[in-house]
Amino acid sequence: MLYRGIARWLLQVTGAKRMTAAALAIEENRPTAAWGAVMSMALCVAMLIASEFMPVSLLTPMAHGLGATEGQTGQAISVSGLFAVAASLLITTAAGTLNRKWVLVATTALMLLSLVLVAAAPSFAVLMIGRALLGICIGGFWSLATAVIMRLVPQDDVPKALALMFGGQAIAGAFAAPIGSYLGGLFGWREVFWALTPIVAINLVWHVVALPSLPTAQKQDVRTMLGLLKRPYFRRGLIACMLSWGSAFTMFTYLRPFLEQVTGVGVTGLSILLLILGCAGFLGTWAADRLLTGNVAPFLKLPALVMGGATIGLLLLGFSVIAAALFMAIWGAMNTMFSVIWMTWMSRNADDAPEAAGSLMVAAIQTSILLGAVMGGMLLDSLSIQATFIGSIVLAAAAILLIGNGRKMLKPE
Repeated sequence: MLYRGIARWLLQVTGAKRMTAAALAIEENRPTAAWGAVMSMALCVAMLIASEFMPVSLLTPMAHGLGATEGQTGQAISVSGLFAVAASLLITTAAGTLNRKWVLVATTALMLLSLVLVAAAPSFAVLMIGRALLGICIGGFWSLATAVIMRLVPQDDVPKALALMFGGQAIAGAFAAPIGSYLGGLFGWREVFWALTPIVAINLVWHVVALPSLPTAQKQDVRTMLGLLKRPYFRRGLIACMLSWGSAFTMFTYLRPFLEQVTGVGVTGLSILLLILGCAGFLGTWAADRLLTGNVAPFLKLPALVMGGATIGLLLLGFSVIAAALFMAIWGAMNTMFSVIWMTWMSRNADDAPEAAGSLMVAAIQTSILLGAVMGGMLLDSLSIQATFIGSIVLAAAAILLIGNGRKMLKPE
């Protein structure tokens, strides 16, 4: 009690707010909100999303430049997903008790190396190596992200912090794809990847400065993951999450061929439509921050329902540019809310093992992205782009049926 009183007096007299507030938080076991660190992670999310899905907006020129089909080039997304799955399951165990701040710094450095390899790739094989390194970064970052957010802010602020972090996804969705598509048409796809490297370098420095020390006293145990999988509500939620994400990225990975072949847009029209999709993501982030304050169960089926419905709309009316813009805006708004909904569910229903839950969630999501890209590419190459979108709708319907009212995926009181 004496120490706390002295510390508070020093806080008032000296104005050393940051250091003393952190000391008090440790003493009282309450995190002090580190919003600068949250913003640094939001930028990292933006760069990860931009790096991972940039091939979507550059699929056609990348395929031509590397002498591959569009379906094969789509696997550049699936290979990053494959390595992300492995990294998400292994990184928290392999990192042992290493300070989580420096693990996040290392994964960001790996993203920088990946971008350099992709931009300079002389062949399809080197491109895939660069994408594999990106997958390791994705798996490592996302497996720790929610657990780190839970340590950076008080519990009541976790949904707000998650919405802010996933605001980086909205930024990337709004600007990365349309700008990538436009600049790719002007200068070439390699130059687009080169343009991302200085931003990632700045983010790397920001991590070092803004993230507080995040020591981990206990090593991640595989048994903790297995224990989570034995919980029926968590297992059901994980499967529903996989179906929802699989549906979304079966469609999204091959959105450019659809818009080119069915809607009939050129590079400028494509860039405008992708900008509409991305900007709508800010609405989703805003809504998530305000709606996810109570029971999360009613919102769990919303992504599959809304995004699946938008995919049906594109399939039926996608020949119209106006209709395509409308349904892409709906899809984009739900896309950013999607992540916040499911990560909020995880933070509330696996709060006793957040790193293990984060590893399993990332593995599930990246497996879905991988399978979605593979399945969508096979349907595109062997049948048609319409078949790819139908596959996405089937997965969305399965997710909606499994989720129901969402109550079976909540931790028992």
